[in-house]
Amino acid sequence: MLSFWEKDFDQSINKHIKFLKDNFEDQNIYNSRFSKILQDIEIFQTEDTQKTKEENQEEGQEDQSNDNQESDHKDQKDENKNQETESSLDSDYEIDEYKLDEQLADADSDQQSSEQIIQKKNINDLNLEYKIYTTQFDEIIKAENLDNADEINKLRKTLDQQLINFQDIVTKLANKLQRQLLAKQNRTWEFDLEDGLLDSSKLPRIIMDPYNSLSFKKEKDLDFKDTVVTLLIDNSGSMRGRPITIAAICADILSRTLERCSVKVEILGFTTKNWKGGQSREFWNKKGKPKTPGRLNDLRHIIYKGADTHWRQAKNNLGLMLKEGLLKENIDGEAINWAFSRLRKRKEERKILMVISDGAPVDDSSLSVNSGDFLEKHLKKLVKFIEEKTQIEILAIGIGHDVSRYYNRAIKITDVNELGDVMISQLSSLFDSKKKLH
Repeated sequence: MLSFWEKDFDQSINKHIKFLKDNFEDQNIYNSRFSKILQDIEIFQTEDTQKTKEENQEEGQEDQSNDNQESDHKDQKDENKNQETESSLDSDYEIDEYKLDEQLADADSDQQSSEQIIQKKNINDLNLEYKIYTTQFDEIIKAENLDNADEINKLRKTLDQQLINFQDIVTKLANKLQRQLLAKQNRTWEFDLEDGLLDSSKLPRIIMDPYNSLSFKKEKDLDFKDTVVTLLIDNSGSMRGRPITIAAICADILSRTLERCSVKVEILGFTTKNWKGGQSREFWNKKGKPKTPGRLNDLRHIIYKGADTHWRQAKNNLGLMLKEGLLKENIDGEAINWAFSRLRKRKEERKILMVISDGAPVDDSSLSVNSGDFLEKHLKKLVKFIEEKTQIEILAIGIGHDVSRYYNRAIKITDVNELGDVMISQLSSLFDSKKKLH
């Protein structure tokens, strides 16, 4: 490029060399004159125009028709495109690879979205028989918004005091679970392969004898899948006292343990805002008390810890399970539907939903104006759907009550002190099994 202008530039600069030397100190005048020199020799002429001029001269075309001009312009564009392609071959290759990965990711995402839409439609079909009078008074609330910071800290200290007496045995079990999970995540390698990553430990033998071939290695695939666990805890009035305290302690220790093993944990609770139907019941009364209204209470679903929230950020929230007046009625079916919907949106390969409850779903307001098995029927259908039609693994622990009539995988404990042992052993057996539950 520069050699093309060298002759014209030398001729032009010689005419102005004395002026440039005299005004070298004044950069404004110097730059102005230098720009004029460049303009005089048309160095700012576009590359496309110059190339077109050269092509016309070489071909001897003095009076080209419009068609020929268009053809030349197209040829010139193609030539430029080829040059650009050759000069940026490596860059394009990387971009194509990136786009390919992006397309594959989009395809996976589309497939997952399609599955979610089908599952959502099926759940909606299930819910057609389950009536809800109104949802306008329901709430999904983060635990930290249930009380002020001072009260939350106070409740956490109360939980910590309870933790002292119960911690040793649960911690031992948790450590056993942790060792089991970490063992599954140990990285192992295959050596002496023809391709893969260069094995630097074998380089000295190449130095000693250059005729030795290079050795490569590859990391073995882990059996352990990317996993998220949701603990759904019954916050009904019958859980008051030792059961809810033990549930909070176990959730706390289990959350810490699983996080150390790169397993994300979500802790949710479910109850109602009021006894005796709350605002939903009042609204129903004002509308003339229509028959079989369906669920007739104000739901309260609580997020104690989100799956992407670290335990340290959420640990104070777990003390709120001990809050006086929080525990009321339990409508299990809708709570499981809510927890399932949250899990379904997660990207992890393996999803586990563990329900901790002390018996059947109970809401006096709803059951007094509907059939006696209204809530139970919905719970059974929903759990059956999750077990048979989805990839989410669901299990339940019944405190003092047998919940196997609702869940295929269920265990009953008679003493609440067994909760930690059972929670950890159940999770341990899940992670130990390579097959899905159902």
